[in-house]
Amino acid sequence: MYNSILVPIDISETDLTHQVIPFVQAHAVMNTAKVHFLTVIPSLPYYSTLGLAYSVEMPKIKEIQQAALEKLDELAKEFKLPPEKVQTHAVTGSPKDQILKLADSINADLIIIASHRPDISTYLLGSNAAAVVRHAKCPVLVVR
Repeated sequence: MYNSILVPIDISETDLTHQVIPFVQAHAVMNTAKVHFLTVIPSLPYYSTLGLAYSVEMPKIKEIQQAALEKLDELAKEFKLPPEKVQTHAVTGSPKDQILKLADSINADLIIIASHRPDISTYLLGSNAAAVVRHAKCPVLVVR
């Protein structure tokens, strides 16, 4: 049923990661799906887009991105999926935009995303999960 599953992971929220493990395992085992794990490093502050501190920050971004990818690779092992079914991605930008962009790029059939407990400003879902649910072109499973 699913050929490509996208699993956005916040590498700083291991509790959320552990919540999605059984759902990813169940959907990956039932299908021949490739599972794409994604972590998004938030963009540089606005002033850096104006050229301020750009040259100083840029090398650090690549180092941060590499460290995030290494952490994501470690977390992906906890899902106990065959290595040939797993691909990891670490990118920078807005989490909701990057999740939707990669979902389109890999032709995701399903997105499995964890959501924080809502507060009064988001009411039902975390803001990233809510945006993904609203704009994704495929089914989205939200895990709480």
